[in-house]
Amino acid sequence: MKNELWQLSACELAEGIREKQFSAEEVIYSVISRIDEHNPRLNAIVADYREEALIAAREADRAISSGEKTGELHGVPVTIKTNVDVEGKPTPNGLPAFEDLIAPADAPVVRNLKKSGAIIIGRTNTPELSMRFTTDNPLHGRTENPWNEEASPGGSSGGASSAAAAGFGPIHHGNDIAGSLRCPSFCCGLATVKPTFGRVPAWLPSATAERGMLAQMISVQGAICREVRDVRLATRIMAHADPRDPFWMPVPFEGWPEMPEPVRIGVTTESYDHPIHPDIVESIERAADYLSDAGYAVERVATPSVNEAAESWLRYVGNEIKTYLMPVAMEHGSETIQQIFEWFFQIGGVSDAEDYREGIKERTSMTREWNLFLEKYPLILSPYLMQPVGAWDSDTKNIEELRKFLNSGIYSLCVS
Repeated sequence: MKNELWQLSACELAEGIREKQFSAEEVIYSVISRIDEHNPRLNAIVADYREEALIAAREADRAISSGEKTGELHGVPVTIKTNVDVEGKPTPNGLPAFEDLIAPADAPVVRNLKKSGAIIIGRTNTPELSMRFTTDNPLHGRTENPWNEEASPGGSSGGASSAAAAGFGPIHHGNDIAGSLRCPSFCCGLATVKPTFGRVPAWLPSATAERGMLAQMISVQGAICREVRDVRLATRIMAHADPRDPFWMPVPFEGWPEMPEPVRIGVTTESYDHPIHPDIVESIERAADYLSDAGYAVERVATPSVNEAAESWLRYVGNEIKTYLMPVAMEHGSETIQQIFEWFFQIGGVSDAEDYREGIKERTSMTREWNLFLEKYPLILSPYLMQPVGAWDSDTKNIEELRKFLNSGIYSLCVS
C-alpha cells in the first residue's frame, strides 16, 4: 500500500496523514519513486526539489506527532509551473536567458499552497513565454504525453498535465490565458477549471513591469488534477487573500447561488462552419444523457456568439503579444516561437490603439450578453477542442496547421 500512495487523491492523502494512517515522508518517497520511474521519458518535472521536500515532510510528520494545528494540504506533494515565482528559485519561463532569474518572493498562489501545508516536490515544464499549445523549449526540451509519445501533452501547462497523468502527486499548478489549464487537461484526460478573474490572487514578484490590461483581466492561476474533488480543494486554497493582487475579490468560495430546480443545462455542438470530429459530438451527447438521467433539465440551445468572441480574443490579445512579448521573443527566444507569433498575427490580425480600445468595450458587451444567457442556463455543455489531440509539434509545421488548431479551439478562446 505504501508504495502506491502516489495513486491517492489529495483529499485522501491529507486525511491519511492527518489520521496517521501513513506519514508525509512515506507519501513523498512514493511520489519520488514514481518520478524516477517515468520522468526520464516524460520530462514533465524539470526542477527536482526532492531533498527539500523530504525535509519538509519530516517536519510535517513531527507537527502531526506533536499535535500542532495543520493546514488542509499538510504533507501533500504539489508541483509548480516554471513561469510562477517560488522564492529563491529560478523562474525561466522556458527561456535559457532567464535560467538564473531568481524569484525574490513566492507568488500568491505558491504562498497560499505553502500556508496550507503543501510540499513542493518540483517544477513543471512550460513552452517559451508560456505561449504555445504544446510544451517544448530550448532550455528544458520537450515534455511527452504519458498516453501517447507522439501526441501533444497540451500547453502551456503541459508539464503539469503530464505530471498529473503520470501520478507525480495529486495537485499540479498551472495558469490559463487562452486555455493553458484546459488544453493540457483535454490532452491528458484530466480535471481542471479556469477560475474567474479575481478569484485566485496573482502576481509575479520577479517581473520588472506590470502586464498589459487584457493579460491582467484574462490570465488566471489554477490546478490540474486527476480528480475533480482535488481541483475543488486546490482552487479553494489557492483563492485565499493576498494584498499584492489588487483585483482579488473577497467572494466566499463555499455555497451555491440559489437556482430553480431542476437546474437547466444548455447543450451545443455548433461548430460555426469549422470541422468537428464525430467522437467529440458523441461524447457531448453521451454526457448530456448522463446529466439528464441525473435530474438536470438538459436543453439544446443556441448560445451567444462563440466565433466572434474568439476572433476578438485573437485580435486584441495579439496586440498585447506584439507589444509586450514579441520584443522578448526577438531578443531571447528561439526562431520557433518568433515564427509562431508571426503566424498568430497573420491569422488573428493585430489591432491598433483605437481598435484596441473599442475591443475592450466590445468585450464588455459580449460578457453582458453571456451573463444574461447564463441567468437562464447556468451550466453549458459544449466542445472544448473540436478535434482530437494533435501531434506534439503541429503548431510549428505551417500557418495552416496553427489556423486549424485555433479554429478547433474557438470555445476555449470564447471563454477566455
